[in-house]
Amino acid sequence: MPKKYRVTIDRDQCIADMACVALCSQVFEMNEEDGRSQIVQQYRTGDNLGEGVVPEELYECVKSAADACPVQIIKVEEITE
Repeated sequence: MPKKYRVTIDRDQCIADMACVALCSQVFEMNEEDGRSQIVQQYRTGDNLGEGVVPEELYECVKSAADACPVQIIKVEEITE
């Protein structure tokens, strides 16, 4: 069974550096209203702009974005079912 990963952004602490968008635009985008990072609609869970679930094939992408975030506000956790 393919793995899935929960991705969360502490949007209140986002400094709009855009490293996450530059490294993983499949999952991260900038919010036009407040200028902060958010999860793209395709992977977002519910109405929370800062939380989503991505498939295993995007793990390296989101992990590199999380590692590159200058304020370390992106968390990536494997979902165990």
